[in-house]
Amino acid sequence: MLRILGKASSINVRKVLWTCEEVGLPYERQDQGPELALNPNGLVPVIVDGDFVLWESNTILRYLAGRYGSASLLPHEPQARAEVEKWIDWQATEFNSAWRYAFMALVRKSPAFDDPRQIATSIKDWTRMLAILDDRLATTKAFVAGAAFTLADIPIGLSINRWFMSPLERPSFPAVEAYYERLSTRPAFLKHGCNGIP
Repeated sequence: MLRILGKASSINVRKVLWTCEEVGLPYERQDQGPELALNPNGLVPVIVDGDFVLWESNTILRYLAGRYGSASLLPHEPQARAEVEKWIDWQATEFNSAWRYAFMALVRKSPAFDDPRQIATSIKDWTRMLAILDDRLATTKAFVAGAAFTLADIPIGLSINRWFMSPLERPSFPAVEAYYERLSTRPAFLKHGCNGIP
């Protein structure tokens, strides 16, 4: 059985848990395990699939979808796959970078993130990323990579949950709000994405 190492409250662990639920893959989650030492970054998640150990959450998502999922989550056709992977990578680079400082300050209350100017800049950048996403979702009228739910919606959906759960003033993004409602019809999202954890 697949083992997932890392606390269930971690956004990156939740990505993996949500993916497993989507593909119907049984798993066992543990906070700790000796295989965590195999990630030189000292971060979670780490998965153990037989004698194969893998770290980096988005790489894990691609691996699970490729090995256990279906082409609907991660298409085989190169252009359709690239569209999904583009949004996964955008979430990891642009979107994450935008919200990190504000989230650490406002939700985690970390003393290392207490500069009001940097908080304001992070909120501004975060809002700009939401505007990009809102434009995209207004175009697809469905999911981030197109008409169907794909692997890209897992990291994006968790970041949107974080947006709605953070104590900040939010402008209205109708397409994002409708997208969040669509995601909220998925049992796996309710279990690991919209489960009361930002």
